[in-house]
Amino acid sequence: MTIHDQEAKPLQGRVALVTGASSGIGEATALTLAAAGAKVAIIARRADRLAALAKRISEADGEALALAADLALEAEAARALGEVESRYGRLDILVNNAGVMLLSPIAEAEIADFRRMIEINLFGLMTLSRLALPIMKRGGAGHFVNIASVAGRVANPGAGAYAATKFGVVAFSESLRREVYKDKIRVTVIEPGMVATELGDHITNPRMKAGLRERAATIEPLQAEDIAAAVLYAVTQPPRVNVNEILIRPTMQER
Repeated sequence: MTIHDQEAKPLQGRVALVTGASSGIGEATALTLAAAGAKVAIIARRADRLAALAKRISEADGEALALAADLALEAEAARALGEVESRYGRLDILVNNAGVMLLSPIAEAEIADFRRMIEINLFGLMTLSRLALPIMKRGGAGHFVNIASVAGRVANPGAGAYAATKFGVVAFSESLRREVYKDKIRVTVIEPGMVATELGDHITNPRMKAGLRERAATIEPLQAEDIAAAVLYAVTQPPRVNVNEILIRPTMQER
């Protein structure tokens, strides 16, 4: 490979796994990493969306492995990782992006929504990371990129449970980093502010959904591609560099 090839395809020969890849940040990240030369395994629950994304990557001369799975279930997470290792024999990058944001004042919240956010945003991330560690260790290196949120720094009214999961992602990531750095495994947390994705569409509380839309109308939100660019920046640094944390807000977002 020439120097020019290395610059154009900095992830050539690497294998990346992206969760929540059926839309938004996950979809944009999968496209970005594939364009940079990585073989990309994509995971989400919506198999039709994954198939369409895998086709886009293939048509752009990339390589994608679509794996429909519910990562809140340990058996499905293990099955997906087993397929990745069986196909490629390695895992270099894991982007833990899957998540839901079910905003509601705590007094009005559905208990089932608490459980769903914990299972997807936090437990699924922790489980997949735990199961991926042996694969990375066998490969002699690796990189976890965990998508948290500004809500992992500031807990606003109406976002108590969501913020709890994102604070948890930040805490888990730092503990993981301190446990695995001697194995040459890096950990990056990315904390986006408001991003124009379908995340807000999942909110069932009418007042919270309306409030989020009103707030989004007052600023220009980030695009999913902006977060994908941050992921690419982190994973293409020299091995001596571990970008621990990236906080990225829209220019006009105050908090």
